[in-house]
Amino acid sequence: MTADKADINTLRNKIIELKKERNAIILAHNYQRPEVQDIADITGDSLELSRAAAKTNYDVIVFCGVHFMAESASILSPDKTVLLPEIGAGCPMADMVTVKGLRKTRRDLYSDVMGITFEFADDFTLLDMKKKYPGVPVVAYVNTSAAVKAESDICCTSSNVVNVVESLKEDTIICIPDRNLSSYAAKRTKKKIISWDGFCNVHHAHLDVEDVKRAKAEHPDAVLVVHPECPPEVQDMADEIASTSGMLRFCKESNHKEFIIGTEEGILHRLKKESPNKQFYVLNKEMVCPNMKRTKLESVLRALEKREHVIKVPEDIRIPAKRALDRMLEIK
Repeated sequence: MTADKADINTLRNKIIELKKERNAIILAHNYQRPEVQDIADITGDSLELSRAAAKTNYDVIVFCGVHFMAESASILSPDKTVLLPEIGAGCPMADMVTVKGLRKTRRDLYSDVMGITFEFADDFTLLDMKKKYPGVPVVAYVNTSAAVKAESDICCTSSNVVNVVESLKEDTIICIPDRNLSSYAAKRTKKKIISWDGFCNVHHAHLDVEDVKRAKAEHPDAVLVVHPECPPEVQDMADEIASTSGMLRFCKESNHKEFIIGTEEGILHRLKKESPNKQFYVLNKEMVCPNMKRTKLESVLRALEKREHVIKVPEDIRIPAKRALDRMLEIK
């Protein structure tokens, strides 16, 4: 046994012991470090983790993910203590849309690209968007803050965005904050989508057509599976577009033996565990989320020892945010 393995086992044992003492459950997103995924009680997509934890009797939720995910857990489990091991683990895309203009984007007011209206305004907030388009419902991706969800009409995930859009009676819909997810939805509905100019720095900044061509040349027998947060031109070249849970399901059920995966590289750990006889290649080796990788076993242990960092959504935000989530969950 190497020293590293010995250290990992020591940390794991301490975490398991403290977890029992605190009556805690550990959640890990699919993009977390392998050792963090392995210590978790549940691994999965952000919202499915929060929903699963809400159904348990644990007093403490340790969420190994980023800030908005811990907020979702607090929204759905207000009577539980939600801990985010690394308080600096945020989501740049979620931060691109705010209620009160804490962040700045580009100065252009709007332009039509691929039939979608993109909002770019400097200091342009969600409240400004709602004033600009009165009566137009706002669909908020779960990758948003609790405050943004509270100002939205309904939430969506990367797997149900089309169903959510189609469930609304209006012909024009505002989708925030991911322009690539909006593009994905716009191609699958006749409704007009007004999109915020947000994007995931991992999926958008590190992928282009040349990456796809290179990967396919290197792995000609592999099936290309990408996340809808990827650029539209990359989506167009994919064999399958799916959320992380959808990717896991597709690859497990598929008869193919090789897959090129277009999402954050952390998911490969779980893909290999669930389908050990198949080969997986990340579309671009730079697809690493530094915020997801902030959380280490030491972080989890410290969170349990010191009960930090507590994420608590105030009731005046939690109630309307939960309403937006509930509306989504009511869609059959």
